[in-house]
Amino acid sequence: MMTHLPHHRVSPAQVPGLPLRAGLGLKSEHFIEVLETRPDLGFFEVHAENFMVAGGPFHHYLGLIREQYPLSLHGVGLSIGGEGPLNGAHLARLATLIERYQPQAFSEHLAWSSHGPVFLNDLLPLAYDVTTLNRVCAHIDQVQSTLKRPMLLENPSTYLLFQRSTLDETDFISEIIRRTGCGLLLDVNNVYVSCINHQRDPLAYINALPLHAVGEIHLAGFAEDSDSLGDRLLIDDHGAPIDNAVWQLYEQVLARTGPVATLIERDNQVPAFSVLQAEAQQAERHLLQVMA
Repeated sequence: MMTHLPHHRVSPAQVPGLPLRAGLGLKSEHFIEVLETRPDLGFFEVHAENFMVAGGPFHHYLGLIREQYPLSLHGVGLSIGGEGPLNGAHLARLATLIERYQPQAFSEHLAWSSHGPVFLNDLLPLAYDVTTLNRVCAHIDQVQSTLKRPMLLENPSTYLLFQRSTLDETDFISEIIRRTGCGLLLDVNNVYVSCINHQRDPLAYINALPLHAVGEIHLAGFAEDSDSLGDRLLIDDHGAPIDNAVWQLYEQVLARTGPVATLIERDNQVPAFSVLQAEAQQAERHLLQVMA
C-alpha cells in the first residue's frame, strides 16, 4: 500500500505557455548572431544557473533577446531527488531570476546532484520507492510554492537500476505529477537512451507516461559506447545531431500528444547556429504535420 504525505497543490499561475513551435538552447557564442539576424524560432531556453548573478554581459544579452522571444528557464542544480533539504539560497536566486525574466516555462530534472555541502555537477539517478517519492513530492511542492507557478519535471537518462526500487519509473513519475500538479518535460532522447540501456521498449515507456501533462519536449543527440559485457551503451551527452531513431520516436510522441513546444539541445561540440536552426526547422515540420 502506498503511503501518501499531505501536499500543497499550487494553483496554475497566469503564465502563458510556450508557443507550439521549436526552440533552441541559447548559447553565449550565438548571442550577437541572434540579435543581428532575428531568426524565425519559437523560443529560446537557458540554464538558470548560468544567470544567477546580479549583472554582467550574459544578463545584458539575455535581456535584449528576451524582448523579442519567449523564454524557457531550465534548472540543473536544485537536486530535486536529493536526500537532504533543498538549498534555500539557490531556490531564492531562482525565484529572483524568474521574477526578472518572467519565462513561459520553468523545468528541472528528476535527479540529484548534491549531498550535504558537496555539489557533484552531475544529474544522478535515484531509487524509485515510496520514501524517495514522498521526498521528491515535498521538494516539488516547496519549489512550486516558492515560485508561485507550476514547474515541469524532466524524465532522466539512466545507466543503472537500483535493486531497492519498488516502483517502475513511469509509475513514479505519474504519481509525482498526480500528487503535486507539476507538468512533464518529456525528453525523448532520454527515453531512448534509458530504454536502450535497460533493454526496454521506448514506445511502451512513452505510453505509460501521463502524456496529458507534457508541457515541453526536449530533443538531443547521444554518444554510443559498450558496457563491460559488450552490450550497447548510450550516453546522453548533448554533443551530436539528433539520431534518426529519436526523430522517429518524436513523431510517435506527437501522434499521441498533439503539438508541444519542442527544444533542440546541444551543450557539447556546439556547431554553427545555422546547423542548430536546421534541426529546429526539422522539428517544426513534424509539429506542422500534427497541426494539419
